Amino acid sequence: MSQPPNGLPIYRVLTGPDDSAFCRRVSEALELGYQLHGSPALTFNGKDVIVAQAVIWAGVQG
Repeated sequence: MSQPPNGLPIYRVLTGPDDSAFCRRVSEALELGYQLHGSPALTFNGKDVIVAQAVIWAGVQG
């Protein structure tokens, strides 16, 4: 597949609290054919650790 399914963009940044739901979202993107792009970023909002992870469609050459 040369393009992501369901009209999803080639580059995505997934964000959210550092919990199992976030890990599932990243895992689902990997299962669809995305690859991790760079390292995750972490911040603290005073209550939760918030994570951001960029993913890029596997067919894209960098």
